[in-house]
Amino acid sequence: MLETVEFASQGLMLRGWLERPDTADKAPAVVMAHGFGGLKDWLRPQSAALAEAGIATLVYDHAHFGDSDGTPRQHIDPAAQVRGYRDAITFLSAQPGIDADRIGLWGTSLAGALVMVVGAVDTRVKAVVSQIPMVDPNATLRRMIPESAVAGLLAQITADRTARYAGADYGTIPISGPGPEVALPDPETADFIAAHAAAEPNFRNEITLASIDLLLEFTPYALLPHISPRPLLMTIADNDTLCPTDLALAAYETAREPKQLHLVPGTHHAPYGEQFEAAIGRQASFLRTHLANGAAA
Repeated sequence: MLETVEFASQGLMLRGWLERPDTADKAPAVVMAHGFGGLKDWLRPQSAALAEAGIATLVYDHAHFGDSDGTPRQHIDPAAQVRGYRDAITFLSAQPGIDADRIGLWGTSLAGALVMVVGAVDTRVKAVVSQIPMVDPNATLRRMIPESAVAGLLAQITADRTARYAGADYGTIPISGPGPEVALPDPETADFIAAHAAAEPNFRNEITLASIDLLLEFTPYALLPHISPRPLLMTIADNDTLCPTDLALAAYETAREPKQLHLVPGTHHAPYGEQFEAAIGRQASFLRTHLANGAAA
């Protein structure tokens, strides 16, 4: 059963859906969100698969994106998105038919890093699934953006900050596309976004320049060791150049037990496509196991 929901977070209303499995018992549940500018509707297959496995899902758009409130639009504030996840847990815990003692997290790409932070600081969380995570946004962005363009981008960010101080609107940058002056200069990402954007009228191929500034400050990998004793599953693509494989594997090594690594063949978007069944199957099994009676807190 799919129910449209909304909940408050930092004075804004975040919107999404709650999908319940077909069971008369109180169900374990997972909070889910997408990554770098992605929208909730792109996670419909994952939500349906987990519900089929007996796990309820709360899937929502981050503040400033999609159906959720927040201005400026298309603005990524990772700290605020962490708080959004935590407010989602509070909302989900109060819903009928949901077992508040068996709530997990699922995040992909940038949200794969958000769930690391939430899982490390919020003891209500009983299991964490982090898929193709952007474990170090600063290092990741500096790898993706040509070295010759880094200084220019930083100058744009500084000029934008100065202009906003004087009353100007937030400046923006394309998420993907041709040329170096985009946030994610990766042809595969451009194809992925084009395919999804065609069916998603709420999607806009841009983020604020201030988003890049905030991401450069965000260090989710530092909290990874503190997820323990809650169990962690990291799904990593073995040829990921967008959220580099080597950075994700190095971060995984810093996590403490209990932890699991699922290395899937392919590039960053493989878990959404050719590796979808393998990725979501392993994740559903992990969540069923560790949300059966709740993990250690």
